Amino acid sequence: MPHVLVAGLIHEQGLDVLRSAPGIKFRLVEEISTASYAPFVGEADAIIIRTQPLTAELIGKAERLRIVSRHGVGYDNIDVPALNARKIPLTVVGDVNSRAVAEHTLMLMLAAARRTVAHDKATRSGQWNERNKFDSVELDGKQLLILGFGRIGRRVAELAHAFGMQVSAYDPFVAPEVIAANGASPAGDLHEALAMADVVSLHLPASPQGPVIAAGELAAMKSSAILVNAARGELVDEAALDQALRDGKLRHAALDVYRQEPPAADNPLLGNPRVTLMPHNAGLTQECAARMAVVSARNVIDFFSGKLDVGLVVNRDAISR
Repeated sequence: MPHVLVAGLIHEQGLDVLRSAPGIKFRLVEEISTASYAPFVGEADAIIIRTQPLTAELIGKAERLRIVSRHGVGYDNIDVPALNARKIPLTVVGDVNSRAVAEHTLMLMLAAARRTVAHDKATRSGQWNERNKFDSVELDGKQLLILGFGRIGRRVAELAHAFGMQVSAYDPFVAPEVIAANGASPAGDLHEALAMADVVSLHLPASPQGPVIAAGELAAMKSSAILVNAARGELVDEAALDQALRDGKLRHAALDVYRQEPPAADNPLLGNPRVTLMPHNAGLTQECAARMAVVSARNVIDFFSGKLDVGLVVNRDAISR
C-alpha cells in the first residue's frame, strides 16, 4: 500500500482525492517547513510538497521514495538532480494558476499606481487630505513591459489590454511572431525596452546567472516606472531595488516574492514606503488552491496506477535515460 507524505497543508479537495483512492494511505504535516516533515520521509513512497526545500540529503533518506508531486508549477525548492539520479519523477500541476497569478499581478499594478496601501492607511488615521496630493497615476495608456511570455505573461497581457495599456514583451525563448499573435509587441533589446516602460512585470523562472533586474537594469528604467514581481524573488536584486526607490530613481515596486521567504526582519524593503508587499499568495485563491491540491494528489494516484500524464513530469528526459 503506497504511503503518501503531504508536506504542508493543502486544500481539503486534494485530501479528499487521497482519501477516496483505494490502496492509498497518507500522512499530513500541516506546517510548511522542512523540519516539520523531515522526520517522516523514510516512510514515504510519494511526497506532495509545497514551497519548502526538498534537499538531496532528504531525498537520500527517503529510501522508499518513488515520486515527488509539486503543489504548484515552480520547483526551485527541489533538488532535481538528486531525483534524476534515482529516476524519480517530479510532477507539477500544469496550467492551474495562471489566471490567479495574472489577476494578482494586475492588482499589484493597480495598488502601486493608485497608492492603495498608503491611502488606506491615511484614511484610517484621519489624514483625509492625503487625497489632495494628486499622486496616483492611471494604467490607461501606459506602456507595460512583460518579461517572460509564457502562460501567465500572456494572460497578464490580455488583462492589461482591458485597462487600455500598451503591451510589449521580452522573452528570448518565444518567437516574435508568437508574441505578436498573443497581443504584445516583441521587444528585442532588454535595456531599450526597460527605458520605454511605465510598468515592468516579471514572469520568468529564476536564472542561475543571477538577478534579471539588478542595478544596471534599474538605472535603465524611468524614474516614474513601477516594477512588479509575482514570479521569483531571485529575479530582483533587492538591495539595489531598495536603494533605487529611496533615491527616487523608481516610482514604486510591488512584490509578492522574495529572495528569502518569509523575508528577514532586517530586510530594508519592509520599511520602504515605496513598496507594496504581499506574502507570496498570488496563486492562493480558494479556487486555485483547490485546483492545485486536486492535481497534485491526482498525479500521485495516477503514477501508482500507471496513468500518469507525462506532460506534467518535468524531468521525464532525465529519468527516461
